Amino acid sequence: MKIFANLTALKAELGQELGSTPYLTVTQEMINDFAKATLDFQWIHVDVEMAKQHSPFKTPVAHGFLTLSLAPKFMSDLFQVTSVKMGVNYGANKIRFTSAVPAGSNVRMRAKLAELEEIPNGVRIIMDCVFEIEGQTKPACIAELISVMYE
Repeated sequence: MKIFANLTALKAELGQELGSTPYLTVTQEMINDFAKATLDFQWIHVDVEMAKQHSPFKTPVAHGFLTLSLAPKFMSDLFQVTSVKMGVNYGANKIRFTSAVPAGSNVRMRAKLAELEEIPNGVRIIMDCVFEIEGQTKPACIAELISVMYE
């Protein structure tokens, strides 16, 4: 994890990759819980037997938005700005789900600080995020995510 004393120190990383997070296992239990939270019970996510019989992956796969929803956790694993009192998700410019995440896969995020704009009492940042699946060359998700941090 990279620790920055303040937003000025973070700004010095503009254009740089901040690194990769540790891997996190996406379990079937996580997938089922996400289905309950979002009311998305499509069989490709929650029905193990149907997936074995009919899915090209032969196992349930995580919802794309489940993978994306790991971004705040991964960002907190990746870096911290100690002077920041509050941060919020601001949105996304671009998201692509480029590969399925089979249940039991290990996923991590690699991120680059692409843009930083100063705003009153803080900054708006854009992170280029790549969600990687252990053992695969094609990422699960590529996303340009926007956050606001306030000092």
